[in-house]
Amino acid sequence: MPSAEFTAPEMRPLQLREVTIPNRVWMSPMAQYSAGAEGKPADWHLVHYGARAVGGVGLIMVESTAVGPRHRTTSADLGIWNAEQAAAHRRLTSFIAEHGGVPAVQLIAAGRKGSHQVPWEGGGQNGPVSPADGGWETIGPSAIPFGDLAVPREATQADMDEAVEAFAHAARMAHEAGYDVVEIHASHGYLLHQFLSPLANSRTDEYGGSLQNRMRLPLRVARAVREAFPASKPVFVRITATDWAEGGISVEEASIFAKELAAVGIDLLDVTSGVLVRDARPPARDGVNVEFAKTLKKASGIAVAPVGEIRDLALVGDVVAEGHVDAVLVGRALLRDPYFALRNRADDRLAWPNQYHRAM
Repeated sequence: MPSAEFTAPEMRPLQLREVTIPNRVWMSPMAQYSAGAEGKPADWHLVHYGARAVGGVGLIMVESTAVGPRHRTTSADLGIWNAEQAAAHRRLTSFIAEHGGVPAVQLIAAGRKGSHQVPWEGGGQNGPVSPADGGWETIGPSAIPFGDLAVPREATQADMDEAVEAFAHAARMAHEAGYDVVEIHASHGYLLHQFLSPLANSRTDEYGGSLQNRMRLPLRVARAVREAFPASKPVFVRITATDWAEGGISVEEASIFAKELAAVGIDLLDVTSGVLVRDARPPARDGVNVEFAKTLKKASGIAVAPVGEIRDLALVGDVVAEGHVDAVLVGRALLRDPYFALRNRADDRLAWPNQYHRAM
């Protein structure tokens, strides 16, 4: 086993609370839209996530998993709001852990981006599914739709209280399922991001207007999840650094939010940007969110991991070696190649499964 002195920076372990993650190359949560009607992981999920665990990824973040039936994006989403679902997730967590990875799960409430078709059918993520066709009523901070999706109902106090408890309950279920990390999805235009951004939130009560008010629901959720999940295990938040749209969230506002999350006890920020509104996507450039991650780490003092347009191991190594970020979340590159994390370790037999040594 190479000494820490000579180990590539991205291959060094990272400890967060009492969880040790074996390296800094992590799998970003990417929805598979392949759960059954009950929201349980299927064979597809076991093979999909299991392959990345065998492939040497340090932390496997299971895709955005709904905290309740009406908080899904599609009827094929994973869920983790009941004990039966939690038991089914144990197939994933057990396999990931047995092969050296840390099992993690992203918790989501979709808000106005819910009740749409799966990406490869009809209008896909821009194709609404009405309650009459098996969909459901969506909620949002305001009655402002996303693209062609249904106009959401403005959330009441009861709706917001239910969302907070749903996240907390899902965190408890995630612990029962064997997850060592939970992540709160507060970006990419889903419910908590909607409350944060003036582009989706035009409320005039204590949940709208000023940044302090717009942060109120996301911070309530963060506190509830942190209290519900064991103190020995870390909680992440996927945070938006900018909406890439005039009048939306700026990195200055994101920095203030990051400080508040640090005060709540959040352990790491998964830094991304954009897609709150349909045509506001991040620029297609390498490591697009790396500089944002550095800024939010400086502002908050907690660990950060950027995601987005990180497509090769050389870039991963460069980003981590600088010392300004703590890990990197890899998305599409891991869809293309489950063994992405092992590609620069072909001469290290111990890094590869025993079953594959004959190829070394």
